[in-house]
Amino acid sequence: MTGSEVVLQSVLTCPHCGHATTETMPQDSCSFFYECEHCKTLLRPKVGDCCVFCSYGSVKCPPVQLQQSCCHG
Repeated sequence: MTGSEVVLQSVLTCPHCGHATTETMPQDSCSFFYECEHCKTLLRPKVGDCCVFCSYGSVKCPPVQLQQSCCHG
């Protein structure tokens, strides 16, 4: 055990309208899609990212935080 804790809360910010909302990240799966509650844009991961949290979140997803391969690994 390294003593580092995994952060499960991340603020997702829509790149289209700038709306930000705090979401709880799943520990056992990736979130490939997220619909902005303000403008209804469907967010998808950027090329090279495994999920919307890695692309648009304030905190990377739990597997990336732990330096493990994510869902598509």
